[in-house]
Amino acid sequence: MSQKSHHTHCPCQKDTNLEYPHCCGLYIDQKQIPMNAEILMRSRYTAYVMENQEYLLQTWHPSTRPMQLDFEPTKWIGLTVHSHTQSDETHAQVTFSARYKVNGKAFKMHECSSFIQEYGQWFYIDGDY
Repeated sequence: MSQKSHHTHCPCQKDTNLEYPHCCGLYIDQKQIPMNAEILMRSRYTAYVMENQEYLLQTWHPSTRPMQLDFEPTKWIGLTVHSHTQSDETHAQVTFSARYKVNGKAFKMHECSSFIQEYGQWFYIDGDY
């Protein structure tokens, strides 16, 4: 498993003054459980930046989780959360855009992700592009 080094400022860009250990590091390093779907989504974005397969699979609902992830040579360069809506106590959607580069060429991914809360923990289910 490859893991990229921690950044000074957290890649999720929730608060540009927060450093990784005080933001997504709390969840990825398993000191706290994300309290809502947006926090989970932000921490999963950061895990993609760090190529942390263990956290990504751990927070992926078993009904849709792949056996493993293959990380392409991607440079993640920004995240924008557009909305976080909770349809009931255990279901939520987060719409976001993520900017990245592959071989120097810039791309933008837009997704509406679905999440479910089970046993007091939020899980990623899937996303519509």
